[in-house]
Amino acid sequence: MSELKPDSENTEERLSDIPEEEKTETQTSTAENTDAAEETDTTGETDITAPAEMQMEAAAVENEQEAEADVSEESEQKSESETSKTETRSAQVEEEEPPAASEDEDFFYDDNDAYEARRAARQERRNKSRRRKKRIRIAGGVIVAAAAAIGIGVGFYGEELQTFFREQQTKITEMAKSIGTKKEEPAQTASTETDSETEVENTVTPEPETDADGLSKEDKALYRRAKHAANQYDYDKAIEMLQASDTYQTSEKFQHAVKVYQKKKDSCVSWPLDQVTHVFYHTLIKDTSKAFDGDYKSGDYDQVMTTIDEFNQITQSMYDKGYVMVSIYDMATADENGNMNAGEILLPPGKVPFVLSQDDVCYYHYMDGDGFATKLIVDDEGKVRNEYVEDDGSISVGDYDMVPLIDRFVEEHPDFSYRGAKGIVALTGYNGILGYRTDSSYETRPDDLDADKVKWLDEHPDFDLNTEREGAMKVAQVMKDEGWLFASHTWGHQNVSQISLEKLQADTQRFKENVDPLIGGTDIIIFAFGADLTSVEDYSGEKFEYLKSQGYNYYCNVDSSQYFVQIRSNYFRQGRRNLDGYRMYYNPELLSDLFDAQEVFDSSRPVPVPTMG
Repeated sequence: MSELKPDSENTEERLSDIPEEEKTETQTSTAENTDAAEETDTTGETDITAPAEMQMEAAAVENEQEAEADVSEESEQKSESETSKTETRSAQVEEEEPPAASEDEDFFYDDNDAYEARRAARQERRNKSRRRKKRIRIAGGVIVAAAAAIGIGVGFYGEELQTFFREQQTKITEMAKSIGTKKEEPAQTASTETDSETEVENTVTPEPETDADGLSKEDKALYRRAKHAANQYDYDKAIEMLQASDTYQTSEKFQHAVKVYQKKKDSCVSWPLDQVTHVFYHTLIKDTSKAFDGDYKSGDYDQVMTTIDEFNQITQSMYDKGYVMVSIYDMATADENGNMNAGEILLPPGKVPFVLSQDDVCYYHYMDGDGFATKLIVDDEGKVRNEYVEDDGSISVGDYDMVPLIDRFVEEHPDFSYRGAKGIVALTGYNGILGYRTDSSYETRPDDLDADKVKWLDEHPDFDLNTEREGAMKVAQVMKDEGWLFASHTWGHQNVSQISLEKLQADTQRFKENVDPLIGGTDIIIFAFGADLTSVEDYSGEKFEYLKSQGYNYYCNVDSSQYFVQIRSNYFRQGRRNLDGYRMYYNPELLSDLFDAQEVFDSSRPVPVPTMG
């Protein structure tokens, strides 16, 4: 395992190559192939009677006029007729189209606009197919009539020749009918089967409006849930969901999906746990003109904060490179006694796991008016959003920080999340959590209450501690349901490497009293200031023993190395890489495996970025 000294830029490991995302090879088909696969004729009949009778009458008259033609002309007619029929059969064979590779047009999600566009395209293809088949039926009728006329014409020249043309007439009639009534056949060959699987994996379409596939409303809902699980690499779950359904035994669609999921699962590889990187942010800047307004806080924001525009570009770049969010619990699990066991991360070739976290998601008082969101809320749709105070005092609701931005991104790109995992949100407690003033000090108002709290309380005379805590609990629960984890950042943002054991104990108890009840507890601690209990050595000593006794199993510091992972019998430890102004400006080469810092760097950010210390 890689065990590099935290926060040491002199001993940083050089960036190693990240496997490039394996390009998915998909086969393309012609427009006519797509048309034939999506539409079949339901009539099954070719109307040839009327044209045949008319042509036969005309042929009889013509036959009487040419009754005395010599045998050489008869031979020429025979030769020309055979040639004509051969060319006709060839043309008809060319007109036939192979079936589509797959019927799973609704295998993955898509938005309504894309669905309507595809729906209109399918309707146009149906109309085109109907017009083509109508022409085929007419041509077939003419062919049969012509054959009948020839048969009558040659009736005068011998029974053997007449029998030959009668046989040809029957073949032409059967061929014309088969063209008009040809049904789409299921894919049989190994090549077509492969095409079908590729289409299933890459086609993004919604659930069909009709029940032509024989699935009930409940079956379709189950099918969608299974697709979503598979899209997030939980193939076992997807397979289990479908196979547990009574519909599975009779549904070719369910069975085909299970086959595809199993093949995808079999293609996955186990990722080395000591090569999983961990990146983190602080609160994102919404309005750079306020954050970088030149006051005494601007320099700090320039160093350790990231703008929304930078964050969105980084996220897109990492997605394009094949990165997938995983949970820290995927890397190691702790039993009821705190014993750690290494986990396993199975991903398709070309996918790269990473852990995501964000510090100080509390929306501190000192940030008011500096261009940051003020809290997290749950909107009318049950989604987590931000509130932001505009210049006129009005409240805007939107996606202004990491949590809602990641939620929206995963809604559009579910394969950015491994089995539903999101990031870790690290919380202090002295100003409350998630923008809610949940600390007991707001109610007790001790003598040492800081000026920011006093000012806020004076501006909010209707403050109620229970109301604030209920609001925070509601948001925290929705976040957990969406795959987010919570961690202690210490209640008072303490430097654990410097404070005494007694102060660490007191701070931990405050966190457990004021924060744990709101988030359901946590066994993850992300150290403030990027500090740690030791350097590269294994954990030991009074502080570690105390934190372990309080139920902490996962420990994270700050480390500029690409990887820093320790999995021991009694703890998990991981270094984190800061994606902020300081790192992008001074060490862009340390981020090149994730994104191009020069392209991402926000032009509104003041330069040079202040140095540390």
